[in-house]
Amino acid sequence: METIAKRPVTTLFLIQSVDGKITTGDVDELDTDLDFRRLHGVKEGLHRYYELEEQIAGVSFNSGRVLAKVGANERRWENDQPDHVTFIIVDSRPHLTASGCEYFARRSRELYLITSNPDHPLFGLTNRYGNIHALLYRDGIDFGDVMARLRGEFGISQLTIQTGGELNAHLLRLGLIDYVSLVVAPCLIGGRDTQALVGGESLHSQDDLRHLRALRLLSCERLGDSYLHLSYEVQNDTVLDDAGEA
Repeated sequence: METIAKRPVTTLFLIQSVDGKITTGDVDELDTDLDFRRLHGVKEGLHRYYELEEQIAGVSFNSGRVLAKVGANERRWENDQPDHVTFIIVDSRPHLTASGCEYFARRSRELYLITSNPDHPLFGLTNRYGNIHALLYRDGIDFGDVMARLRGEFGISQLTIQTGGELNAHLLRLGLIDYVSLVVAPCLIGGRDTQALVGGESLHSQDDLRHLRALRLLSCERLGDSYLHLSYEVQNDTVLDDAGEA
């Protein structure tokens, strides 16, 4: 637990299909947030995911790609006050436009940008909004350092990770995910190129097995409407027997 104390305690929280897919296809126009609302037998219980999200996502760690995919660049925050959520957004390409950045600057209690792009449009808003904090990594984002800074400089003790399969895999293999909280929707999606909960590069050798993470089940809850909520603790200290041992 000493390592965790030097960074926020993290929970990967996402909705997935029974076969582990976190989106409905291999193009950005297909997405569970939008498509599950249309699917009979699935849409009836979707509110249960959002109710849980409301309870646990006080500090939400996202990627710009995922946020852009669900339409953040087209949204406007019409309220005079921000909501209760602090957003931490990883975005280097960038995927967020100036409009999307404006939306999150107005919506967020605090807004953190993690980027390797010094020309990201959010930098243009830092003088207008006092809630923006930018962590710039010109030579590539060091997520271990990001987590340490979020805890040490900004006092963030826990956060909820809601990113895509590639970034989920990267964080998992760095040992930066402590808990997994999954809402399992009652459907099957399939597709070899459809994003799963954890993507990234496949393992290629016996030595790569060190990247595997065992999970300890903490709870299994039936939410109704055929939805499940599964909670796990991640065993980040991977231990392997010698090859051939039973």
